[in-house]
Amino acid sequence: MNNFDYVRACDVAEAVKMKAATPHAKFIAGGTNLIDLMKYHVEQPRRLIDISRLPLTAVEETSAGGVRIGALVPNSTLAYHSLIESRYPLLASAILAGASAQLRNMASTGGNLLQRTRCAYFYDVATPCNKRTPGAGCSATGGLNRNHAILGASADCIATHPSDMCVALAALNATVQVTGAQGERAIPFADFHRLPGDRPDLDNTLRADEIILAVVLPPQGFAANHSYLKLRDRLSYAFALVSVAAALELDGGRIGEARLALGGVAHKPWRNEAAENALRGQAPGHEAFGRAADILLKDARHVAHNAFKVPLARRAIIRTLTQAASGTPQIQSIKTIR
Repeated sequence: MNNFDYVRACDVAEAVKMKAATPHAKFIAGGTNLIDLMKYHVEQPRRLIDISRLPLTAVEETSAGGVRIGALVPNSTLAYHSLIESRYPLLASAILAGASAQLRNMASTGGNLLQRTRCAYFYDVATPCNKRTPGAGCSATGGLNRNHAILGASADCIATHPSDMCVALAALNATVQVTGAQGERAIPFADFHRLPGDRPDLDNTLRADEIILAVVLPPQGFAANHSYLKLRDRLSYAFALVSVAAALELDGGRIGEARLALGGVAHKPWRNEAAENALRGQAPGHEAFGRAADILLKDARHVAHNAFKVPLARRAIIRTLTQAASGTPQIQSIKTIR
């Protein structure tokens, strides 16, 4: 780990000013991802700006009927918060599917959004990686790529986004509130993370001096019919091969509203509104769910070692929608798939 300066911001305005003054600085809160990256020399910030004392820890209802989650709310606090458990259980379930209890105690809401890929080549500074060094090449395309993307990848990068929480936030149509030198703005969750294109080093659409203030959930939480299913190599503390967040609103035995998001398959949580539109007005069942899965996966492209992800994702989509429709969501403390 390289030497670095450490400072603590007293308020949001000071944090923004500090970041703008030192382009290579990094904000640190829980540090559950950043410290690892520093140890591996993937990140080498000249300064760490500690934001852990900023007043961004509230979970509160909004005037529009939704919920605003402060950027520094720990994952464990959020998963068990009464507003989230009762109104947005899909989000609570996704959080509990991720990492370990110890990491969830430290990891923050804003930090979860900013996680970087767990691609082994990204972490290995001895190998070329366009995400780490633009123009260096992608070692994963010709290497061991079993865990890599089947959707939205490019010739420059086939890495996947690691978060579980973000998959649920994508399905819930969350909004990310940020501020910087140019003032505050709200970023729709679908626009927050980027696909790799020819700039895989850019994970998201945050400006260099911006800080996340909060994540805002809309009123509709799909509390009655939802499920988060995570398929992985081992039953705990592993990143998803494929994960699915499904949320349905049923009306008279038919689907009135549908949300679907995939994790473990792309550079960002993956949604396709055409798949959701295909479910609306349909009777819930294997046939309708299969059609939606086919639409969601129609552009899937595999590389040498991850072809299995395509049929795995299809089965996972159908299973998760079935769980949601029947009101029997996957329980994260019980690893057997329902």
